[in-house]
Order: sequence, then C-alpha cells, then structure tokens
Amino acid sequence: MLDLGRLRALHAVSVHGSVAAAATALGYTPSAVSQQIAKLERETRTTLLERQGRGVALTEEARHLAATAQELLAIVERAETTLEERRGQPTGQLAIGAFATAARGLLPGVLAELGRRHPGLDARMTEVDPHLSIDLVARGMIDLAVAHDWDIAPLPAPEGVEQAVIGDDLCDLLVPEGHALAARASVRRDDLAGQRWICQPPGTVCHDWLIRTLRAAGCEPELAHQAEEYHTQVALVAAGLGIAMIPRLGRGVLPAGVVAVALDPVPKRRLYALWRTGAARRPAITATVGMLRGHWVGVGGDTAAA
Repeated sequence: MLDLGRLRALHAVSVHGSVAAAATALGYTPSAVSQQIAKLERETRTTLLERQGRGVALTEEARHLAATAQELLAIVERAETTLEERRGQPTGQLAIGAFATAARGLLPGVLAELGRRHPGLDARMTEVDPHLSIDLVARGMIDLAVAHDWDIAPLPAPEGVEQAVIGDDLCDLLVPEGHALAARASVRRDDLAGQRWICQPPGTVCHDWLIRTLRAAGCEPELAHQAEEYHTQVALVAAGLGIAMIPRLGRGVLPAGVVAVALDPVPKRRLYALWRTGAARRPAITATVGMLRGHWVGVGGDTAAA
C-alpha cells in the first residue's frame, strides 16, 4: 500500500520543480521531503529523482506516479469536503496562497478572524505570485488563492477552478514633495511624459501594465530604478529619485516627502479569490471568501466590483 503522505511529497516536487520549493509549499524541511521521496523509492523499488545540475529531475516513472497521486489527492479532497459539509462548520486545514501586498495588507486580519470564529479550521497562508497561484489551485497544492489582474492582463481561470471578485485596488501616482505634479488635484496619463520612473522589474504584471499604459498615452517611459517591493519604491520616491504608480493595498502610511496624486482615469487592479470546483461546497471556502470581501472594506478597497 503506497503511503499518501509520500505521494503528496512527490506530487509537490512535480508541481514546484524542486525539493526546496516543495518543502516550502508543504511546510516541511527539504530534508523531510527528501526522506519521504527516498522511502517511496524503496516502497516502489523505483528511482524517482535523478540529479540534474544542482537540482533534481523526475524520472518518467515518477511523472506517471505523480499524475496518479494528483488523482488520489483529488479523491481525498472530495471525501474531506463531504465530511466538512455534513458538519456544517469550517474545519480541517485550508492552504491559502496570496500575492505580496495582499499577504501584508489583507490576509492578517482575515486569518485572525478565521481563527477566532472557527477554531476547528487551521488556515495557513503562503506568499505566492498571483499567476503561479492559479496553477497551484488547479493542481491541488493550495485550496484557495488571492490573486489580481489588470485590464491589460485578464486573470485566466482554467477549467475546474472557480473565482469570485473581492474588490478593486485603486492606484495612485506617488511623487516627491516639491515635484511639479505634487500640487495637482489630479493628473492625466498624457501629462506624464519626460518623467523618471520607479517600477517593478520586467516580467511582472505591474511592470508590463505601466509600460503599455504609458505607451498608449504616447509616452516612452524612462525606467530609472526597478525594485520588487512597493515599500522600496516608496523609499526611492521619498529620496527624490523618480515617480511611481503604486496600488493602495499594503502600501501603508506614506513617509514624509512623498505625495499621492490622483490619476484620471484611476488605474485599478481587481482582486479575486479562486478555488477548485470540487471544493466549492466546503464551508471553509465560503467562510474565507466572505471574510475576504468583508475585510476588503476595512482596508479601503473599492467594493463596487464585488
């Protein structure tokens, strides 16, 4: 009889591409995941992982076994969903993936309230890129994702994954105090030509959105500084090194020397909760989505979309 926990470890490696990444997703140490795989190799008398450079690669046999493991985990999920539904209360574990600013600005309050109101529910959050999180939901590695999209990059929801709108995160133009635009009540996009910009690196949705938006307004942006974290971008603005378009979620109180100016029209990104169709009946999913929407009002989000 194959051990389900060891199959789960193999499946995690197949999804995340490495033992270390699988360990992070499962909440284990890399050595613990390696031990699970080694035990599974002895049980099956099959080599499952092969060295490839500094990492590992799944053998052909491992890929077939990982696909079967995904089917078994889906069956287990349906059984757990039925039991939770019959109890009528959110129970068990709920793995949540959230992008960085949602993890900082929205999830702490939601997780705290879930713990107070539903002591039988063990909700755990992992920070995940919004587009990666959708695939993790589809593959069964997390139960619920909080993701976002912009108008230029609609969020794909693959077959078997459902979604609900949480709300719209509005975006402001941040400029240094004393900047020519700081005293304006609002700024149109065609007023932004010739500015030095601070933004996220290429390959991110926010970077692509900024480039396309400004080019559509006839501006070729000069990218002076690039940083992953919005807090770093704000610090660069405060130092007078450029301007930035930054969403409000997770931004926090602006430091001295930084002025927020409204953009016309207002850029916004839409937040979603996503989960597998097979888990839609789970009271834990229903309760969490409801709390995400409820807390969205408290963090200053635009609830019109919800």
